[in-house]
Amino acid sequence: MLALTIEHAASHAGDWFSGKLWGSDLAAMSPAGSAYWLTYNSFGPPIVIIGLTIMWLNRRGIAPPPFIAWALLTWTVGGTALAGFAPPLDLAAEILLLVAAHRAKQAPRTDPFHHATGPQGS
Repeated sequence: MLALTIEHAASHAGDWFSGKLWGSDLAAMSPAGSAYWLTYNSFGPPIVIIGLTIMWLNRRGIAPPPFIAWALLTWTVGGTALAGFAPPLDLAAEILLLVAAHRAKQAPRTDPFHHATGPQGS
């Protein structure tokens, strides 16, 4: 499905790069404008980047900062207020991020730069 979406959007790339979207009427959205807003300029790519960042932090044993969860939760609540639907998977992910941030705050801190054997070279 993703490949079909990308293929369909790519068929409008000529319109995107020619400047046809710059003065377009959003109320009467063209197929090229619709493809642009539903693919490249949707919120999908930033969410993928946030997800990859969270996975990167997790692999290093670092809890994601709570502002990521709060920002996503605010976005989900705002979208729900506008569209009347909150994706359950989004809510679950945001709640789990808040739980992880809370647990990390409660856990004893360790200094990653302090070695039990002392500074290197001693």
